[in-house]
Amino acid sequence: MALELEGTIRQKLPVQSGTSSRGAWMKQEFILEYPDGNYTSQACLLARGQDKVQELEKYQAGDRVKVSFNIKSREFNGRWFTDIQIWRIAPAGDQQQPAPPASFQTPPPPSLDDMPADEGDDMPF
Repeated sequence: MALELEGTIRQKLPVQSGTSSRGAWMKQEFILEYPDGNYTSQACLLARGQDKVQELEKYQAGDRVKVSFNIKSREFNGRWFTDIQIWRIAPAGDQQQPAPPASFQTPPPPSLDDMPADEGDDMPF
């Protein structure tokens, strides 16, 4: 399932790194503000791995981006933790898809002015 958000980077948190039994690791979290209906919401997203952290370095607070991500949860000592891990980040509007051919476009719905008047109202009420 492809999940995507488009919004503005509000804050980049410090890079974290270390070494585990599986080797060296690196991650950086950032806050993305995105439109949610009539309001804006914020989410903390995670760039995990050196390549994703380096990709995130290209962007600063205030930049508009489009992120593709996965949601991952894990259990540790009876508690559950959830991460929103990005797998792609790009400038907003950078990957515009071309408009479909005219033969595939849906015509707009007719307005009430275009509808014929029904002289014989057969409604029971």
